[in-house]
Amino acid sequence: MEPTKDNNESNKLLASVDWFTVMLYLVLVVAGAISIYAATTNSLAQTSIFDFNTYSGKQFLWIGLSFVIGFSLLLIDRRIYEGYAYLIYIFMIVVLIATAFLAPNIKGSHSWLKFGPVSLQPAEFAKTATALALAKLFSTYGFKLGHWRTYIVPVAIILIPVICILLESETGSALVYLSLIFVLYREGMSGIVLYAILAAVSLFVVMLKFADQMVMGIPMGSFIVLTCVMISIVLMLFLYCRAMIPGRNVAIGYIASALAAWGLSSLGVSINGYVFFFTVIPASIIYLLIAMFRENINRMLITIGFAVMSIIFMFSVNAVFNNVLQPHQQNRIKIALGMMEDVKDKGYNVNQSKIAIGSGGLTGKGFLQGTQTKLNYVPEQHTDFIYCTIGEEEGFVGTSLVLLLFLVLIMRIIAIAERQHTAFGRVYAYCVAAILIFHVTINIGMVIGLVPVIGIPLPFFSYGGSSLWGFTIMLFILLRIDAARAEYGTW
Repeated sequence: MEPTKDNNESNKLLASVDWFTVMLYLVLVVAGAISIYAATTNSLAQTSIFDFNTYSGKQFLWIGLSFVIGFSLLLIDRRIYEGYAYLIYIFMIVVLIATAFLAPNIKGSHSWLKFGPVSLQPAEFAKTATALALAKLFSTYGFKLGHWRTYIVPVAIILIPVICILLESETGSALVYLSLIFVLYREGMSGIVLYAILAAVSLFVVMLKFADQMVMGIPMGSFIVLTCVMISIVLMLFLYCRAMIPGRNVAIGYIASALAAWGLSSLGVSINGYVFFFTVIPASIIYLLIAMFRENINRMLITIGFAVMSIIFMFSVNAVFNNVLQPHQQNRIKIALGMMEDVKDKGYNVNQSKIAIGSGGLTGKGFLQGTQTKLNYVPEQHTDFIYCTIGEEEGFVGTSLVLLLFLVLIMRIIAIAERQHTAFGRVYAYCVAAILIFHVTINIGMVIGLVPVIGIPLPFFSYGGSSLWGFTIMLFILLRIDAARAEYGTW
């Protein structure tokens, strides 16, 4: 009996699926369920890992349903995802708005919709919808980033769900979407924009971290920022503007001014930092304005704008920190930056998490042998702080293996992105990679105290159906899009 056309197509589809990525997915979700079992099971009264009355049993149920969802997505024609990308995005935005008003208040957040015994967090699924919408936009004929007007739609696609999720008082989930800015950079966004974003984050941290120490009569934070502004001006003149003579002159002027200030200080003359910087920097800006018109180097205007905006941003940091951020958010940032110690209240989770990871040593205490875990010292250990369970029981070896698995998965997704024959597939793949990188980096950084606690899960490990299903849908749609690559040329 000859095989039917449908069977041939199914066999071809199965053959073209990236099964290595599927294998990585299976290893991660199973390792996650085992970690949840370790985090929630008392070694003196052990229950079955598959007991549906336990967190691990429920997680295995979510995993089983995820397999059904994932393999169902593989059977859908990949053109559906591209053709209905905008409709899916609009639908999820409507759901997010409805969630902000209909969801019950759970620990101050209105982000969970209840369907009988099941609660779902729409923000987890909206990530996939946003990635599809961005991919659809970049696959539009003739669309590419260039003039500032071309940034309006992609930035809006990213910011609309951010605003909707902020209405739900779910700051952590909202920040995840900002990782998609890196996708814009991959698709042609100027490096100066990314540089400005990273500089803003660095300036914010420096201004807060060194606000109480004084140098030349001004806060050390302001001193460092203004010094960095001067250095950035010189580097941008040389590397970005390719203006060698103006760059040389500005550098000489800065060095001469610094030497003059040092000389006067050694003679006992008191020099205020603000007087020094706001004499030297404006003088260099005036010189650059003259040079710009004389040598017709338009990029100098961007250099000047960067310097001015950095100074304005510097003076706005305290106002934003004190008036925009909530008190608990302020405390988390202070604890992460080492400005505040509160091991009994706001910093309790992170402190206990670091103790748990540190006590694991090289090889850990052994499966189900973690004392921090068994005595419930770390709250929410089966959700956002699941990584500290791995650190305590499996040690440095176990945590490194988990990081290695995520690294291999992310590198595989990037490789999938680069082999796509369509802009839609490439952009969507990079969106998946960016979201995964953000989740892994921030969650693990949060657990070990390097970043503030913002409450985002570790993909495939943290307990919960919404997170697991959200990442499963995102990943298997990518696998389906990638499986169709043979239609566009040689594999």
